[in-house]
Amino acid sequence: MTDQLIPTRRAFLADDPIFALNAEAQARMARGEAILNATVGALLDDSGQLVVLESVMDLWRELTALEVAPYAPIAGDPAFLKALVQRHWPAIGGAGAACATPGGSGALALSLRNFLEPGQALLTTAPFWGPYATLAGENGMRLVTALWPAAGQALDAAAWEAALRNLMKAQGRVLLWLNDPCHNPTGRSLSVADRAALMGLLRSLSEQGPVTLLLDFAYLDYTREPGAVADALKDYAALGAEGRVLVGASMSLSKSMTLYGARGGALAFPWCGDPALQAALTQSCRGTWSNCAKAPQALLLRLAMDGKAQTRLAAEHRHWSEVLAARASALDVALEAEGMEPLHWQGGFFVMVPAADPDATCGRLKAEGVFTVPLPEGLRVGLCGLRMDEGRRFAQALKRATVR
Repeated sequence: MTDQLIPTRRAFLADDPIFALNAEAQARMARGEAILNATVGALLDDSGQLVVLESVMDLWRELTALEVAPYAPIAGDPAFLKALVQRHWPAIGGAGAACATPGGSGALALSLRNFLEPGQALLTTAPFWGPYATLAGENGMRLVTALWPAAGQALDAAAWEAALRNLMKAQGRVLLWLNDPCHNPTGRSLSVADRAALMGLLRSLSEQGPVTLLLDFAYLDYTREPGAVADALKDYAALGAEGRVLVGASMSLSKSMTLYGARGGALAFPWCGDPALQAALTQSCRGTWSNCAKAPQALLLRLAMDGKAQTRLAAEHRHWSEVLAARASALDVALEAEGMEPLHWQGGFFVMVPAADPDATCGRLKAEGVFTVPLPEGLRVGLCGLRMDEGRRFAQALKRATVR
């Protein structure tokens, strides 16, 4: 019955590639194979069970019927939006122009609809989270990239400047999605110098036309360097407060609260209170999903008013950040033992192993029961699901898969 589909909608894969790889790994595991599954995008404990933050679940169990059942406002509860922004920037007095979204993906999609025209291009990093390209394509847009700095190397400012200026020349505006700090998939953040260089380029470019910087804040709560994350947030706040570049954030409760299925999040521009921007965001909500779920908004409001719950949540975030750091360190040691370079994880759920032929390497690893996600630049490895004691097996399999 595919004749009913328009021609451009007939050639898609049956499942998201990452979900398909995970399903294949799970099926082989169910048949009794010893599988190392590094495709997972959710935090697992060492027994392979989903981590659920108890401080959050206790608040969830307290929600009343009237905190769950009614419609939320189309743009989201203003108190929720303010509280979510203040998790990252406590000194800010309000959310600015903002709306609730179904997770971070909803925020990203809304930014495309409001800051680019169909046929135009979005700029992001290479490598990037694969669904970025899906989101762009579903909105009739293209995705172009500039290289994320390799470990120990500086940002290629000349390449970034060329990419930014080419876009501005071609379309008269620029939208940049930046997953920093705690970049997915490399697990590395921009250095202070690199961040300053990039922000300088954006300031300069804003003299030629509208520039919007959207920060993808999926993983900030899981970091080896909380002080560095705080400093990065201050830098971005300073850029936003200047008013030359429109700075916003895509925020999600999926990873930060382990509420993946609740689909709570927001798109916020804390330093812009333009009524026209607020009206545009609200209209996009109404025309896309109408209202977001009320329950995750109510939960965050309970959290904002409960100091003990905040302390418990902070302790859980620190514990699991330390678990991720230990997994990353064990993997680095194992890679170095096999004569390969360490990956220098700083934050988030992933690291990326460079590979000359990622698809072929992924296939050879799968033959050994080791599952990763191939990207154009290498293999994404989910530290969130990789136990410390699996690092050696992974490194040895990788060595065999890459030595030909």
